[in-house]
Amino acid sequence: MTDTLPASLDADLRALLADVLGLAPARVAAFTAQTPLFGALPELDSMAVAGLFTALEDSFGFILEEDEIDGDLLETYGALLAFVARKQGHG
Repeated sequence: MTDTLPASLDADLRALLADVLGLAPARVAAFTAQTPLFGALPELDSMAVAGLFTALEDSFGFILEEDEIDGDLLETYGALLAFVARKQGHG
């Protein structure tokens, strides 16, 4: 999946996750498409989700509509990356 996306998009999303959630960059660098996020990362609790969504909008220049937000969006790193890519017109 990440092979067809701009490498900068993956790097930018990883940097944003590290910054917003206070994760070590090396930890985020080890994420694969199957790495679970919400419910698996203690740092990504319900309070952090709102901050993450705001940061996604600000950093990637799109608006998250309420009907786009569901449990699948934050299920895995790959799901989140694919969503951001679609919002930016990469898929």
